[in-house]
Amino acid sequence: MSQDTITKFDMYQAAIPASVRVLTNLRAIIEKAESWAAEKSVDQAVVLNARLALDMFPFVRQVQIATDTAKGIAARLAGIEVPSYEDNEATFEELYARIDKTLAFVKSVKPEQFDGAETREVVLTFRGNSTYFTGLTFLTTRALPNLFFHTTAAYAILRHSGVPVGKADFLGPQG
Repeated sequence: MSQDTITKFDMYQAAIPASVRVLTNLRAIIEKAESWAAEKSVDQAVVLNARLALDMFPFVRQVQIATDTAKGIAARLAGIEVPSYEDNEATFEELYARIDKTLAFVKSVKPEQFDGAETREVVLTFRGNSTYFTGLTFLTTRALPNLFFHTTAAYAILRHSGVPVGKADFLGPQG
């Protein structure tokens, strides 16, 4: 294939399966953390509020941002409203419920809703400043990297805390 050949990029296939896999693996890692905490008699609040550095968000916030990112990917690229969550989780069970709710939403978005998503305008407003993206640029340079960043931070916090997780847990089962 020459460099001049342009092929269609499947936005749905790039966004939805990756988001589902990341959140499914994150849920499994949290299950390991819950078991580890019970086995070691560690209060779940200690795990949920653990952080790698004082100026970083704690574990619970990393999970919240990862789920916010996944639902934002699905909604923004489908051209629908992003669901809003309260960000008040304080237990493992509440984190599972948040992930499950996010997975249900992400899976509910249909491939045809992504028609034209690569050129759809996506606007992110943060602290009063708006940034404009095409859907493709949003997905590849902002959204997926952000999803992986916060999921990796959550994983690293657990690993640093002593939870026996490894790369295979982060990547999940093959296939």
